[in-house]
Amino acid sequence: MSTTLTEQPRTGQSAKKPGLLHGLTWLVLRQHRTTTWLVVALVVLGAAVIVYERGVMADMLAGRGWPEKEVHLISAPQSYQYITSALGAVPVVLSVFLGAPLIASEQEHGTAQLVTTQSVPRRRWLAAKLAWCLSLVLMSTVVLSTLLFWWWEPYRDLILSEWLSGEVFDNTGPMLAALSLFLTVSGIAIGMLLRRVLPAMLATFFFALVVVVAWGEFRDRLATPRLATYPLNGDTPPILDSSSAVETDRWIGTADGQLYGWGTCAEQTEKATNACIKEHGIVNNVVEYFAYDQMPGMQWTGAALLLGATAAVAVFVLWWASRRPL
Repeated sequence: MSTTLTEQPRTGQSAKKPGLLHGLTWLVLRQHRTTTWLVVALVVLGAAVIVYERGVMADMLAGRGWPEKEVHLISAPQSYQYITSALGAVPVVLSVFLGAPLIASEQEHGTAQLVTTQSVPRRRWLAAKLAWCLSLVLMSTVVLSTLLFWWWEPYRDLILSEWLSGEVFDNTGPMLAALSLFLTVSGIAIGMLLRRVLPAMLATFFFALVVVVAWGEFRDRLATPRLATYPLNGDTPPILDSSSAVETDRWIGTADGQLYGWGTCAEQTEKATNACIKEHGIVNNVVEYFAYDQMPGMQWTGAALLLGATAAVAVFVLWWASRRPL
Protein backbone atom coordinates (compact mmCIF):
# COMPACT_ATOMS: atom_id res chain seq x y z
CA MET A 1 0.00 0.00 0.00
CA SER A 2 1.43 3.37 -1.02
CA THR A 3 0.76 6.90 0.14
CA THR A 4 1.15 10.21 -1.64
CA LEU A 5 3.04 13.01 0.10
CA THR A 6 1.23 16.32 -0.16
CA GLU A 7 3.46 18.38 2.19
CA GLN A 8 6.87 19.81 1.58
CA PRO A 9 9.69 18.16 3.51
CA ARG A 10 10.43 19.96 6.75
CA THR A 11 13.89 21.41 7.15
CA GLY A 12 13.41 23.12 10.48
CA GLN A 13 12.96 26.57 8.89
CA SER A 14 10.02 28.08 7.13
CA ALA A 15 10.59 29.17 3.58
CA LYS A 16 10.88 32.93 3.16
CA LYS A 17 10.27 34.93 0.08
CA PRO A 18 13.18 37.14 -0.86
CA GLY A 19 12.50 40.73 0.12
CA LEU A 20 14.02 43.99 -0.94
CA LEU A 21 17.15 43.43 1.14
CA HIS A 22 18.60 40.18 -0.12
CA GLY A 23 21.55 38.97 -2.11
CA LEU A 24 24.18 41.56 -2.94
CA THR A 25 22.19 44.46 -1.44
CA TRP A 26 21.91 42.68 1.89
CA LEU A 27 25.61 41.76 1.78
CA VAL A 28 26.74 45.37 1.20
CA LEU A 29 24.45 46.71 3.93
CA ARG A 30 25.66 44.07 6.36
CA GLN A 31 29.29 44.78 5.53
CA HIS A 32 28.83 48.50 6.20
CA ARG A 33 26.19 48.31 8.91
CA THR A 34 28.42 49.97 11.53
CA THR A 35 29.15 52.92 9.26
CA THR A 36 25.48 53.19 8.31
CA TRP A 37 24.29 53.34 11.90
CA LEU A 38 27.04 55.78 12.85
CA VAL A 39 26.08 58.19 10.05
CA VAL A 40 22.38 57.85 10.87
CA ALA A 41 23.10 58.55 14.55
CA LEU A 42 25.12 61.66 13.69
CA VAL A 43 22.35 62.93 11.40
CA VAL A 44 19.74 62.42 14.13
CA LEU A 45 21.99 64.23 16.61
CA GLY A 46 22.60 67.09 14.17
CA ALA A 47 18.90 67.38 13.41
CA ALA A 48 18.06 67.47 17.11
CA VAL A 49 20.63 70.23 17.72
CA ILE A 50 19.23 72.36 14.86
CA VAL A 51 15.66 71.96 16.08
CA TYR A 52 16.65 72.78 19.66
CA GLU A 53 18.74 75.84 18.77
CA ARG A 54 16.03 77.18 16.49
CA GLY A 55 13.58 76.88 19.37
CA VAL A 56 15.98 78.73 21.68
CA MET A 57 16.33 81.54 19.15
CA ALA A 58 12.57 81.74 18.57
CA ASP A 59 11.97 82.02 22.33
CA MET A 60 14.61 84.74 22.62
CA LEU A 61 13.07 86.79 19.82
CA ALA A 62 9.56 86.30 21.19
CA GLY A 63 10.80 87.60 24.54
CA ARG A 64 11.93 90.79 22.78
CA GLY A 65 8.54 91.22 21.13
CA TRP A 66 9.47 90.12 17.60
CA PRO A 67 7.87 90.33 15.05
CA GLU A 68 5.57 93.04 16.45
CA LYS A 69 8.63 94.99 17.61
CA GLU A 70 11.72 95.58 15.52
CA VAL A 71 14.70 93.62 16.81
CA HIS A 72 18.34 94.15 15.83
CA LEU A 73 20.92 91.47 16.50
CA ILE A 74 24.54 92.57 16.64
CA SER A 75 25.60 89.27 15.07
CA ALA A 76 24.20 85.86 14.28
CA PRO A 77 23.74 83.58 17.31
CA GLN A 78 26.91 81.69 18.15
CA SER A 79 25.09 78.37 17.91
CA TYR A 80 24.04 79.25 14.34
CA GLN A 81 27.65 80.03 13.43
CA TYR A 82 28.85 76.73 14.92
CA ILE A 83 26.19 74.72 13.09
CA THR A 84 26.76 76.35 9.69
CA SER A 85 30.51 75.83 10.08
CA ALA A 86 29.93 72.16 10.91
CA LEU A 87 27.63 71.69 7.92
CA GLY A 88 30.18 73.38 5.69
CA ALA A 89 32.67 70.69 6.69
CA VAL A 90 30.25 67.81 5.99
CA PRO A 91 31.17 67.35 2.28
CA VAL A 92 34.87 67.16 3.13
CA VAL A 93 34.32 64.78 6.05
CA LEU A 94 32.11 62.45 4.01
CA SER A 95 34.58 62.35 1.13
CA VAL A 96 37.55 61.58 3.40
CA PHE A 97 36.03 59.09 5.84
CA LEU A 98 33.29 57.53 3.71
CA GLY A 99 34.39 57.85 0.09
CA ALA A 100 38.16 57.38 0.12
CA PRO A 101 38.25 54.08 2.10
CA LEU A 102 35.28 52.48 0.32
CA ILE A 103 37.28 50.64 -2.35
CA ALA A 104 40.81 51.39 -1.14
CA SER A 105 40.30 49.36 2.06
CA GLU A 106 39.13 46.36 0.03
CA GLN A 107 42.17 46.64 -2.22
CA GLU A 108 44.61 47.15 0.64
CA HIS A 109 43.38 44.12 2.56
CA GLY A 110 43.12 41.95 -0.55
CA THR A 111 39.38 41.30 -0.23
CA ALA A 112 38.68 43.04 -3.54
CA GLN A 113 40.47 40.23 -5.39
CA LEU A 114 37.94 37.80 -3.96
CA VAL A 115 35.21 39.53 -5.96
CA THR A 116 36.70 38.32 -9.23
CA THR A 117 36.28 34.70 -8.11
CA GLN A 118 32.58 35.02 -7.31
CA SER A 119 29.55 34.61 -9.54
CA VAL A 120 28.60 38.30 -9.13
CA PRO A 121 30.32 40.50 -11.74
CA ARG A 122 32.71 43.02 -10.24
CA ARG A 123 30.84 45.91 -11.91
CA ARG A 124 27.62 44.88 -10.20
CA TRP A 125 29.41 44.55 -6.86
CA LEU A 126 30.98 47.98 -7.27
CA ALA A 127 27.65 49.50 -8.35
CA ALA A 128 26.02 48.15 -5.19
CA LYS A 129 28.71 49.71 -3.00
CA LEU A 130 28.42 53.03 -4.84
CA ALA A 131 24.63 52.97 -4.48
CA TRP A 132 24.87 52.33 -0.72
CA CYS A 133 27.47 55.04 -0.17
CA LEU A 134 25.86 57.75 -2.29
CA SER A 135 22.37 56.98 -0.98
CA LEU A 136 23.63 57.41 2.58
CA VAL A 137 25.28 60.72 1.65
CA LEU A 138 22.13 61.95 -0.10
CA MET A 139 19.84 61.05 2.78
CA SER A 140 22.10 62.66 5.37
CA THR A 141 22.68 65.93 3.57
CA VAL A 142 19.07 66.44 2.45
CA VAL A 143 17.84 66.13 6.03
CA LEU A 144 20.42 68.55 7.44
CA SER A 145 20.16 71.15 4.65
CA THR A 146 16.36 71.15 4.85
CA LEU A 147 16.44 71.75 8.60
CA LEU A 148 19.01 74.55 8.29
CA PHE A 149 16.86 76.33 5.70
CA TRP A 150 13.85 75.89 8.00
CA TRP A 151 15.83 77.70 10.69
CA TRP A 152 17.42 80.41 8.56
CA GLU A 153 14.71 81.53 6.15
CA PRO A 154 12.15 83.07 8.58
CA TYR A 155 14.92 84.94 10.41
CA ARG A 156 17.23 85.82 7.52
CA ASP A 157 16.75 89.58 8.06
CA LEU A 158 17.83 89.17 11.68
CA ILE A 159 20.65 86.66 11.39
CA LEU A 160 22.68 89.05 9.22
CA SER A 161 24.00 86.27 7.01
CA GLU A 162 24.08 87.01 3.26
CA TRP A 163 22.30 84.33 1.27
CA LEU A 164 25.16 84.20 -1.26
CA SER A 165 27.70 83.39 1.45
CA GLY A 166 28.90 79.82 1.69
CA GLU A 167 27.29 79.24 5.08
CA VAL A 168 23.83 79.76 3.57
CA PHE A 169 24.10 79.12 -0.17
CA ASP A 170 26.16 75.92 0.08
CA ASN A 171 24.30 74.50 3.09
CA THR A 172 20.69 74.88 1.93
CA GLY A 173 18.60 73.72 -1.02
CA PRO A 174 20.23 71.07 -3.22
CA MET A 175 23.75 72.42 -2.80
CA LEU A 176 24.89 70.52 0.30
CA ALA A 177 23.78 67.21 -1.20
CA ALA A 178 25.27 67.94 -4.64
CA LEU A 179 28.65 69.05 -3.30
CA SER A 180 28.80 66.11 -0.88
CA LEU A 181 27.95 63.59 -3.61
CA PHE A 182 30.62 64.98 -5.94
CA LEU A 183 33.37 65.03 -3.33
CA THR A 184 32.43 61.58 -2.02
CA VAL A 185 32.46 59.91 -5.42
CA SER A 186 35.73 61.71 -6.16
CA GLY A 187 37.12 60.25 -2.94
CA ILE A 188 36.01 56.80 -4.08
CA ALA A 189 37.83 57.28 -7.39
CA ILE A 190 40.99 58.55 -5.68
CA GLY A 191 40.96 55.59 -3.30
CA MET A 192 40.48 53.13 -6.15
CA LEU A 193 43.45 54.61 -8.03
CA LEU A 194 45.81 54.86 -5.03
CA ARG A 195 44.77 51.47 -3.57
CA ARG A 196 45.83 52.47 -0.03
CA VAL A 197 43.54 53.94 2.61
CA LEU A 198 45.75 56.53 4.30
CA PRO A 199 47.22 58.05 1.10
CA ALA A 200 43.72 58.07 -0.39
CA MET A 201 42.28 59.91 2.61
CA LEU A 202 45.07 62.51 2.54
CA ALA A 203 44.76 63.06 -1.21
CA THR A 204 40.98 63.30 -0.94
CA PHE A 205 41.25 65.83 1.88
CA PHE A 206 43.47 68.18 -0.14
CA PHE A 207 41.39 67.64 -3.28
CA ALA A 208 38.21 68.51 -1.37
CA LEU A 209 39.77 71.67 0.06
CA VAL A 210 40.77 72.81 -3.43
CA VAL A 211 37.26 72.15 -4.75
CA VAL A 212 35.61 74.02 -1.86
CA VAL A 213 37.87 77.06 -2.33
CA ALA A 214 37.38 77.03 -6.12
CA TRP A 215 33.64 76.69 -5.69
CA GLY A 216 33.59 79.76 -3.47
CA GLU A 217 35.16 81.74 -6.31
CA PHE A 218 32.73 80.30 -8.86
CA ARG A 219 29.51 80.78 -6.90
CA ASP A 220 28.72 84.28 -8.16
CA ARG A 221 29.04 83.13 -11.79
CA LEU A 222 25.95 80.94 -11.62
CA ALA A 223 23.68 83.79 -12.75
CA THR A 224 23.86 87.24 -14.28
CA PRO A 225 23.84 90.02 -11.67
CA ARG A 226 21.31 92.83 -11.91
CA LEU A 227 22.03 96.56 -12.11
CA ALA A 228 20.38 99.32 -10.10
CA THR A 229 20.86 102.91 -11.24
CA TYR A 230 19.84 105.94 -9.16
CA PRO A 231 20.82 109.64 -8.99
CA LEU A 232 24.21 110.47 -7.55
CA ASN A 233 22.76 112.33 -4.58
CA GLY A 234 19.48 110.40 -4.47
CA ASP A 235 18.20 107.92 -1.92
CA THR A 236 19.35 104.32 -2.14
CA PRO A 237 16.61 102.08 -3.62
CA PRO A 238 14.85 99.95 -0.97
CA ILE A 239 15.99 96.72 -2.63
CA LEU A 240 19.63 97.64 -1.96
CA ASP A 241 18.93 98.48 1.67
CA SER A 242 17.44 95.06 2.43
CA SER A 243 19.08 91.70 3.09
CA SER A 244 17.49 90.40 -0.11
CA ALA A 245 20.20 91.99 -2.23
CA VAL A 246 23.88 91.04 -2.23
CA GLU A 247 25.98 93.83 -3.70
CA THR A 248 28.91 92.66 -5.84
CA ASP A 249 30.21 95.89 -7.37
CA ARG A 250 29.53 99.62 -7.54
CA TRP A 251 30.32 102.41 -9.99
CA ILE A 252 29.47 106.00 -10.80
CA GLY A 253 28.24 106.74 -14.29
CA THR A 254 27.24 109.33 -16.85
CA ALA A 255 23.82 109.83 -18.38
CA ASP A 256 24.87 107.93 -21.51
CA GLY A 257 25.93 104.89 -19.49
CA GLN A 258 29.69 105.32 -19.26
CA LEU A 259 30.95 103.89 -15.96
CA TYR A 260 33.80 104.95 -13.72
CA GLY A 261 35.25 103.32 -10.66
CA TRP A 262 33.66 104.24 -7.35
CA GLY A 263 36.75 106.15 -6.22
CA THR A 264 37.31 108.06 -9.44
CA CYS A 265 36.36 111.43 -7.95
CA ALA A 266 37.41 110.77 -4.37
CA GLU A 267 39.38 113.99 -3.99
CA GLN A 268 40.67 115.55 -0.80
CA THR A 269 38.27 118.49 -0.89
CA GLU A 270 34.60 118.78 -1.73
CA LYS A 271 35.36 121.45 -4.33
CA ALA A 272 37.79 119.18 -6.14
CA THR A 273 35.32 116.29 -5.96
CA ASN A 274 32.52 118.40 -7.47
CA ALA A 275 34.85 119.61 -10.21
CA CYS A 276 35.78 116.03 -11.08
CA ILE A 277 32.13 114.99 -11.17
CA LYS A 278 31.27 117.90 -13.46
CA GLU A 279 34.25 117.24 -15.73
CA HIS A 280 33.28 113.62 -16.29
CA GLY A 281 29.55 114.30 -16.47
CA ILE A 282 28.79 111.87 -13.64
CA VAL A 283 25.13 111.87 -12.59
CA ASN A 284 24.33 108.32 -11.38
CA ASN A 285 25.26 105.64 -8.92
CA VAL A 286 25.29 102.19 -10.51
CA VAL A 287 25.18 99.09 -8.29
CA GLU A 288 25.60 95.48 -9.40
CA TYR A 289 23.79 92.99 -7.18
CA PHE A 290 22.12 89.59 -6.90
CA ALA A 291 18.53 89.50 -5.67
CA TYR A 292 17.17 86.88 -3.28
CA ASP A 293 14.73 85.56 -5.89
CA GLN A 294 17.78 84.44 -7.92
CA MET A 295 18.93 82.10 -5.18
CA PRO A 296 16.89 78.96 -6.11
CA GLY A 297 17.90 79.19 -9.77
CA MET A 298 21.57 79.66 -8.88
CA GLN A 299 21.48 76.74 -6.45
CA TRP A 300 19.87 74.37 -8.92
CA THR A 301 22.27 75.46 -11.67
CA GLY A 302 25.22 74.78 -9.39
CA ALA A 303 23.71 71.48 -8.24
CA ALA A 304 23.16 70.39 -11.85
CA LEU A 305 26.82 71.02 -12.66
CA LEU A 306 28.00 69.11 -9.60
CA LEU A 307 25.58 66.21 -10.16
CA GLY A 308 26.71 65.96 -13.78
CA ALA A 309 30.31 65.76 -12.58
CA THR A 310 29.26 63.17 -9.98
CA ALA A 311 27.69 60.98 -12.67
CA ALA A 312 30.81 61.30 -14.85
CA VAL A 313 33.13 60.24 -12.02
CA ALA A 314 30.84 57.33 -11.07
CA VAL A 315 30.86 56.09 -14.68
CA PHE A 316 34.65 56.39 -14.71
CA VAL A 317 34.90 54.30 -11.52
CA LEU A 318 32.72 51.53 -13.01
CA TRP A 319 34.60 51.63 -16.32
CA TRP A 320 38.03 51.54 -14.70
CA ALA A 321 37.12 48.71 -12.34
CA SER A 322 35.74 46.57 -15.14
CA ARG A 323 38.94 46.86 -17.17
CA ARG A 324 41.67 46.91 -14.53
CA PRO A 325 42.51 44.39 -11.84
CA LEU A 326 41.18 45.27 -8.40
